[in-house]
Formats: sequence, C-alpha cells, structure tokens
Amino acid sequence: MPLATTKTSRRSLVLLLLLLLGSGFLATSLVSYYAALDSIRASIVNTELPLTSDNVYSEIQKDLVRPVLIASMMARDTFVRDWVMAGEQDVEQMTRYLREVQSQYGTVTSFFVSEKTRAYYQAKGVLKQVQENTPRDAWYFRVRDMAAPYEINVDVDMANRDRLTVFINYQVFDYQQRFIGATGVGLTVDAVVQLIDAYQQRYERSVYFVDASGRIALTGASGGPQGARSGQALREIPGLKELLAQQQQLQDGNYSYEEQDRGHFLNVRFIPELNWYLFVDKQETGAVADIRRSLYLNLLICLLVTAAVLGLVSIVLRRHQTRIAALATTDALTELPNRRGFELLANQAILEARRNQGPLCALLLDLDHFKQLNDTHGHLAGDEVLRGFSAQLQDDLRQSDIICRWGGEEFIVLLKDSTPERARQLAEKIRLHTEQNRFSHAGSELQVTTSIGLAELHAGDALDQLIGRADRALYRAKQSGRNRLCEDHT
Repeated sequence: MPLATTKTSRRSLVLLLLLLLGSGFLATSLVSYYAALDSIRASIVNTELPLTSDNVYSEIQKDLVRPVLIASMMARDTFVRDWVMAGEQDVEQMTRYLREVQSQYGTVTSFFVSEKTRAYYQAKGVLKQVQENTPRDAWYFRVRDMAAPYEINVDVDMANRDRLTVFINYQVFDYQQRFIGATGVGLTVDAVVQLIDAYQQRYERSVYFVDASGRIALTGASGGPQGARSGQALREIPGLKELLAQQQQLQDGNYSYEEQDRGHFLNVRFIPELNWYLFVDKQETGAVADIRRSLYLNLLICLLVTAAVLGLVSIVLRRHQTRIAALATTDALTELPNRRGFELLANQAILEARRNQGPLCALLLDLDHFKQLNDTHGHLAGDEVLRGFSAQLQDDLRQSDIICRWGGEEFIVLLKDSTPERARQLAEKIRLHTEQNRFSHAGSELQVTTSIGLAELHAGDALDQLIGRADRALYRAKQSGRNRLCEDHT
C-alpha cells in the first residue's frame, strides 16, 4: 500500500474514532446534565421553595406575627375597655399598662388612642391629641374607618424621635361592638429589615413581602427583586410583570419567570395574619451552577480521555503500520531486506553515488548445490543454512553496505564507496568464510560454498542494468565450476 494511502487511512480512522468517542461522551454528558437539571428544577419547585416558605412562615409567626397577636390581645383586654368606659380617669394606669406591654414583649413602642378624648397614650404618658386635619394623625382616622380589624403600617414614631417604625394598629371596641379607640405596638423598620436579611442569608433565597394590591410591602436591605424597594408595584418589575399579566390577582402557588435571560423560581404564600403575600425567589443560575460545573468538568475529562485514547490509537496504528511496512520489505527467514526493500535502499544508494561521484559495486551470490542440501537434509536444514549465511554476510560487511535476500538461495550486496578492487577483496573474503564455515543442524555439520558475480556501476546505469551484469558474472562463475568469483568487464 502506498505511504500516502496509508497515512490517509490512518487519519480517516482517527477522525472516525474522534467522532464516535466525542459523540458518545458528549451525548452521555448532556443526557446526564439535563436529567440532573430537571431533577434540580423539580426539587426546587416542589420541595425546596415550599419548604423555605414554610420555614420563613414559622419564623414570621415568631418575629412579625407575634406583634400582631400582642396588638390583638391589647385590643381585647378587658382592662383597656373598662378603663376607657370608666372615663379614662387615671392616666398612670394606662401608661403603666403600656409600659408593661413594651417591657414584657420587647416592642419599641406601645400606644392607645381614645376615640372619646382623642388622647394619644404611650408608655411615657399622653403624647398628644390626634386631630383630623393633621396629616401625621391621618393613620388613626383611617384605622377607625377601615373594615379590617387591624393594619400594618410603616410610619414615623413621634414618641421615638420620628424613628421609622412598623406599626400594628388595631381597632378597639366596647362590649357592644362600638369603636372606642385604637391600640397597638411598633417595631423599628431596621429590625424588620434585619429579620428579612437573616431569612435570605439563612435560606439563600430572595425573600420579600407583597400586599394585597400587588405592591412590595417589605424587603431586605438590598431591596426586593432586581433591587425593587418597598412601595413599588410588582407590575413595574421585569419578568414579574409578564407573570402577573397572566393572573387576575395574586394567589398561592409555584411559578417561574425570566428576566435578562436569567431563570427564576418563585413560591408565593398568603399570610393571613399580616394580610400580605410571602414571596420566596431563587435564581436558576445559582441552583444549577454546581451541575453546570460538573458538566464542564465531565466534558474536560471526556476531552482528555478522548485525546489519550486517540493518542494511544495513533501510536498503535503507527507502530502497526511500521511493522507491516517492515514485514513488506523484510525477509521473514533471514530478517534481511527482501527485493522490495532492497530496491528502495539501492535506488537511494545509486542516487548518492551519482551525486557524490563515488564508486558503487554489486555482488550477486548464490549458494552452490542448495537444492541438493534441501533434498538430503530437509528444508529446515536449508533454512538453518540460509540464516547462518545471512549472519555471516552481516559480519563480513560494513554496516553501510546493503545486503538483501534476492530470492531462494540468492543474495545481493551493494558496496557503497567501494572500488572494484575493494569489492573483489570482500567477495573473496565472503567466499572463503563460506567455504570454511559449518552450520549445525540436528547433530549434523552442514557445509556450503558460494558462487559470486561482481559488477561496477557505470555512468547512466539503472539498478536493473547493474543487477543484470552482476547476474551474468554469477552465471559464468557457476558455469566455471562454482565456488568462485567472476567479474563483469563490459
């Protein structure tokens, strides 16, 4: 097979293996990736976010709902109602009560506003009289007229140097269900924000609260979705706008939406105690980052394995092809070059001789009566003689000389940079060593002689012309009685 064809075949095989291995590894990695991705998404939507929502709700019951319950308890406290219905005579009784609530439950403020006197009581005494035409008192009249029993309102607290506070404002009724005032407690906004930040850090989710009208009620310090702040409508936020457009109103459930090519998973839960919706939001990129890293690692490992396999296959193929090429140009019995191998080496030697204008001689050798030896002692004996004779030739000649088994019992030698005189001496040396040598086989000592034809390369000679003249000289040597050297003088 021509060398170019061999290289093309090897390249095609390597490319085919690359395609098969690459396709197999890529398909396996992608199937595993998407299976894991679907599993992670299902886990997030069906387990993680609902569980986080449940946990946050439990935290809210302790941290935010608790003040609502305190305010509800105050609104139904018989002391408060009896004290108001008795005419609000001892102010110290009410302030002591509010001080006790504030101390006992750890609120930042506690208050009661009387409908009859419009007095604003707090833990330090009477703060002021509320008036309808005063903007800062509008909250009271809103609470008085609302249908719900309470509200959660963010406002400044006059009793605490106008500190921004989350108030739970609760309606108070007498025993005949007549409105007699408003009571409640307050938490600092900073404290509530810290609670939300703690939720987000603990659960590694975005947590925020939305009121029934679809506006963000409370967020952490960094804001809500895409940095949105309290008071901002969800319909103004990219991604959530499209999600809400599909619904008539907010409702509990699991959702997903996209914003700036980033996927989000969302769990919505209504909290009746606050009349707010709890939103727990998780970005898909964060959830699947580990899986994506695993995919990249798998692809890298696959690439390295593929490269290693292809490298090993290429090495094996190269060695195999080298071995095949060696077998194609080497005689299996003597391990000398065969005719094909000799032609490659001889043509190169002729080119070098012409380029360097140096002498080149050829010896054609034939073992005498070899057929008779085979018939008498068997082919194994003949093989042993051929191996021994080839070893002798290599010992008698230089490493640069080219030796070949020409076929059967014939051998050919090209003597580089050798004049006819030098070639004649080497040929005689070979003839004498062959005559004197003995080849052992099966307890017998076998002896052969050799006839040699010598020819010198002439200007313009091709390889077959040189061999032809050496063959004619060998023919004369055999006709002259064998075991001798004859030269071509044409």
